Amino acid sequence: MDFFVFMSEQWLLVSLLVILLYGFAFSERYRAGNPASVHEVTRMINVDGARVLDVRDKAEFNAGHIVDAVNIPHSEVADRIAELEKLKDKPLIVADKLGQHAGAVGRQLKAKGFQVRRLQGGMSEWSNQNLPLVKG
Repeated sequence: MDFFVFMSEQWLLVSLLVILLYGFAFSERYRAGNPASVHEVTRMINVDGARVLDVRDKAEFNAGHIVDAVNIPHSEVADRIAELEKLKDKPLIVADKLGQHAGAVGRQLKAKGFQVRRLQGGMSEWSNQNLPLVKG
């Protein structure tokens, strides 16, 4: 009950807090690379020559991945970023299982000068849309 009294008496502070939290979430979302839908990713791969960086572990990658995707688990990206230097001139799409690790990897790559986009919804969204996967 005291919570609602506080909110009614301090509505200006509560509103400011909500706006600041929204602004922070919005800026963090785009600082790691703009999210791209599965349809945008398909177009980027086919038209722009974009490459996919799959940051899932090896077992998940072997169970099914996007054609020509490069697999570097998210915990190893910082140590193996030199392997991606040859892809700097093309858009690089970061894909993970559900989208939870793509943001951190995207921030690391953007700091190194890569053109980064993130697969919105991760590989689970790609699978749900019945888009092609390569196994093995």
